[in-house]
Amino acid sequence: MTLKVLVVGAGVVGAACAFHASLAGLDVTVIDRGPVGAGTTSRGEGNILLSDKEPGPELELAHLSRALWDEAGEELGADSLEFESKGGLVVASTDEGLPALRAFAERQAAAGVLVEPVDRVHDLEPHLAPGIPGGVHYPQDAQVQPVLAAAALLRAAVARGARFHTGEVAAAVTDPDGRVTGIRTTAGDVLPADAVVNAAGTWGGEVGRRLGAPIEVLPRRGFVLVTEPLPPMVRHKVYSADYVANVASSDAGLETSCVVEGTRGGTILIGASRERVGFDTTMNPAVVTKLAAQACRLFPFLSEVQVIRAYRGFRPYCPDHLPVIGPDPRVPGVVHACGHEGAGIGLAPATGALVTAHLLGRPWHGADPAAHAGLLPDRFFTSGGGSE
Repeated sequence: MTLKVLVVGAGVVGAACAFHASLAGLDVTVIDRGPVGAGTTSRGEGNILLSDKEPGPELELAHLSRALWDEAGEELGADSLEFESKGGLVVASTDEGLPALRAFAERQAAAGVLVEPVDRVHDLEPHLAPGIPGGVHYPQDAQVQPVLAAAALLRAAVARGARFHTGEVAAAVTDPDGRVTGIRTTAGDVLPADAVVNAAGTWGGEVGRRLGAPIEVLPRRGFVLVTEPLPPMVRHKVYSADYVANVASSDAGLETSCVVEGTRGGTILIGASRERVGFDTTMNPAVVTKLAAQACRLFPFLSEVQVIRAYRGFRPYCPDHLPVIGPDPRVPGVVHACGHEGAGIGLAPATGALVTAHLLGRPWHGADPAAHAGLLPDRFFTSGGGSE
């Protein structure tokens, strides 16, 4: 009998889970209360990064995901994803910061990341501010248009027989042994399933609670600025070295670090900010001003460029900065795939493959559950982390 899988969430992670599960021949239904990619996915920059990850479980997943994005581009068409293998350039703003950046790159290189130390950064980015002492080029960094990517992955899953259901999960339906047999929606519908995948992004904690398997996934608000369309001015994803430290920080207060990259449409995206303010969507002009000032210091030409809009969203943040991927031991049949923070777009294909491997009970498309045990949800329970 074909395994029935219900994926909660139609963002890029949920779409990738549906894509791989349908490719494996499973019976897939995706449920979301809104359109495809309408949540955190629509608020991201589309980053596919190795450059910002310390050696460890997340980098290992990112390696696999980078290869799977190439496969997806070949199958779905790179244009349908706006896939660009543009590479990344991380720069040190001071002479004192350069040795630390290079040491970080050396650790990544030892873990298999392609790194190229750069002394003449203006050869790669002619419009950078003068006086930047050096940086590191990461040829594997890439970018997609997040909503297009989610839609393309889900469309491919539907072509293989997957279904999309608009609705909101209210609770799990279980048998007398506590195993999931489906979900009940807030509208009262019951959707049968042998397994339920929690790919609800920032709302993964609440969905987990409704399924009887709560996990600690918190929102971390971020702003992105969008400029008017310009001729090509920024060739790579360019960011300052302190971005890595901000990603790894657990501080609740506002943190900003300069990230600048161009898009196929000619606009330039400017980030990145992080702050833990719950689900507060208030526009904060001070954050926008700070991001713009940092970008202008990195690329002085931006001081003459118009910002046409600023958007904000919430990154799904776990206390240990790692995603939660795998079966929940408390409720058989529940599989988590959330908590990716700002890396969900980049990690989506590998997450989908790893979830499918867990569902199949064997490796799938390079994803071996035994090799990614550090991402399992029980790490919180066995360490006393407390999601009970």
